[in-house]
Amino acid sequence: MSSQSAGRSPASSASIGAILAPLVAIIVGLFMVILDGTAVNVAIPKLQADFGSSLSLVQWTVTGYALAQAAVIPLAGWLSDRFGAKRIFLISVALFTIGSVLCALANSAEMLILFRVLQGLGGGVVMPISMAFVYRIAPPDKVGAVMGMMGIPILLAPALGPVLAGWLVDYVSWNWIFLINLPIGVIAVFLGIRTLPNIERQSVAALDLLGIILAPLAFAALSYGVTEGASSWTSTKTLVGIIVGAAALILFIIVELTRKSPLLELRVFRSSNFTRGILVQWVSQFALFGTFFLVPLFLQQAHGYSAFKTGLIMLPQAIASGVFMPIGGKLSDRFGARPLVLSGMVFVVIAAILLSNISANDGYVMVMLPLVLLGAGMGLFMMPLNTHLIQSAPQNLVGRVTSLTNAAQQVVSSLAIATLTTISGNKMKDLLIEAKKQAPGVEEWTSAFSYTFFILIFIAVAGGILGLLLTKPKVDPNAEKSAEIHMMVG
Repeated sequence: MSSQSAGRSPASSASIGAILAPLVAIIVGLFMVILDGTAVNVAIPKLQADFGSSLSLVQWTVTGYALAQAAVIPLAGWLSDRFGAKRIFLISVALFTIGSVLCALANSAEMLILFRVLQGLGGGVVMPISMAFVYRIAPPDKVGAVMGMMGIPILLAPALGPVLAGWLVDYVSWNWIFLINLPIGVIAVFLGIRTLPNIERQSVAALDLLGIILAPLAFAALSYGVTEGASSWTSTKTLVGIIVGAAALILFIIVELTRKSPLLELRVFRSSNFTRGILVQWVSQFALFGTFFLVPLFLQQAHGYSAFKTGLIMLPQAIASGVFMPIGGKLSDRFGARPLVLSGMVFVVIAAILLSNISANDGYVMVMLPLVLLGAGMGLFMMPLNTHLIQSAPQNLVGRVTSLTNAAQQVVSSLAIATLTTISGNKMKDLLIEAKKQAPGVEEWTSAFSYTFFILIFIAVAGGILGLLLTKPKVDPNAEKSAEIHMMVG
């Protein structure tokens, strides 16, 4: 939202008790959206089996969802200012719920991908609008406490997603991963209609329509081209995807740098400290989301674990991240982001090394240990790095930083999944040719995934090297105040 629209509402002097009802409506909707972000990963093998589809196709149920979110995140502020935060929140939750029901009814991988995109379009703006809404209605002296309550779904949902989804896949049906959203979504919309206050609309600049078209085209085409590379890097599909994506990306950058009100404010990259910081963030997100996607596949395909057991094995990673996140936040005020990024990246490197050396005979404890290290490392520097990016941006552009970083994170996650799936797939083909087999066995699955995790070692090391280049930004009090307001809509 604009700085004007991010100001306090007249009712902001109320107590927490008075805003509890609208807060519950927001938390219910937010929890539903975040939960689905991690739930589908453990269902990928089951979806492959039920639809008789390849991994390169089914992984688009995750990639398409992430790209759809990336497309709409930058629009959150504009939409809520133009049409009202309450209306956009309710429409977004309703769209996500409808998309969920359609996902449950899908009878092919292609249909599921299409409906996951619809889900992503609805869910993408729920997080930024929720954060801005809560900031608006919270009493001035209780903002910290209220935002802390918002942290419950943000930390709890990613931890519960794989466990709940695993249980549903094993003991009910994968369709219920999506059907369970129907009652939750209905409750969130009903509560929202009854309790959310109407916030005055604001005047807005013209919408960057060209940016809206070019950005999704660029990143979807690049992800498609990389995914097709699993079959052949010289195939027509691969080359068309990469060429179209690269051309659209170049045009997008030119358009955004020449617009007065661009979709994404790319001028923040003029700050070298910001650029180094966001490169570190991209590297860390690549490793994190790649692991989120690969480990459930590895556990189910190579070790033969059930989806529910896989979810339980993934749980300590989310817990470790939640434990170390407040620690990293407190330490960053004193030491800045660089030492925390370096410490966290050491954890990530060790985790990647351990994962790359796992054998088919190793038990689940040998998988949980590196996942805990990965979660601890990410939790340690995630918030300090976000703060660093806010403080490193030029003061006049600080309000646009979180829209850029959050949209970019979704794009990076989609590219991570596409890239690592392609690497794993190509390695699997080589192993099958070498072993003269038609179908992979336990050893081939383990070797392919170990090789892919080995690649992640170098990605994490690159992040650590970039982290060495970070310098503590000079904090402008006015920029910090603007950041406090605007980071709510990222």
